[in-house]
Amino acid sequence: MKTKIVAGIEYQLPKATLLHATPLINAELAGRTAYSSFDKSEHKEVQEFNGAPINDVEHSNILDSLCHVYHHMSVAEHINLTYRITTSRGVLQEQARHRIQSLTVQSTRYTMSPIINAFVACIEEGGLLEFTEFLKELDFLVVEDFAANLEIKHIWDKLWLQINELGKDAFLNLALSKSALKTYNIYKDREPGVLLSAIESNKAKKNIGDNFKWVVTDNWKVNMIVTFNLRSLKNYFDLRDSGAAWFQMQELAKAMKEATPQKYLNLVIKK
Repeated sequence: MKTKIVAGIEYQLPKATLLHATPLINAELAGRTAYSSFDKSEHKEVQEFNGAPINDVEHSNILDSLCHVYHHMSVAEHINLTYRITTSRGVLQEQARHRIQSLTVQSTRYTMSPIINAFVACIEEGGLLEFTEFLKELDFLVVEDFAANLEIKHIWDKLWLQINELGKDAFLNLALSKSALKTYNIYKDREPGVLLSAIESNKAKKNIGDNFKWVVTDNWKVNMIVTFNLRSLKNYFDLRDSGAAWFQMQELAKAMKEATPQKYLNLVIKK
């Protein structure tokens, strides 16, 4: 991923991919229905509309007028755009403030096993150095270089604190499934890479994040699927692609704009 240096810290920039967009013609049909003006459309298919599905269009005069002249944006609510986004959990906190969207987020509760397994593999040998190498291969943070090293060390220290509080045996029971724990006891005297591979060949501990989610930080990378209607997307771009917004939100808004076909941007960005 592309990176940007802000205040001396190198961050990976958000990534956005458009997965689906409602045909623009749906919104035109809504506008024409409101005014019973099908005969005034520049599109023959709309003039002859009989209720059957019709091909999409690249531009609509009525939508342009309703959105930019009369500001009757309700028609834009008939268009949904769905994106796959990769960004930080810090951005997720900001994203969740936008009420009118559908948001499905990668769960740390169910997806932390690789990180916990790497820690368990480095308890006997390898230590922080090997743990850092394992976690960097996972590419699970949006920060780079020394900032990533610092985040990983904090995770290492927090997990060791948990071991010291619980005791090693109790910690391992929280960290590993029964089959993985048996494998650990067999391979624990091997080098970290061998032990890690052996542990990961077993079923992961169910709901592992219940006991370890406290190590998650705002710089943890997250994937999410987000759906906006076009009216809400306009509000999102107005607020987030602005110099007043947090820089990571600005970068995400820009990435989403780049992934959005121009025919939709024409209706939400003032000309």
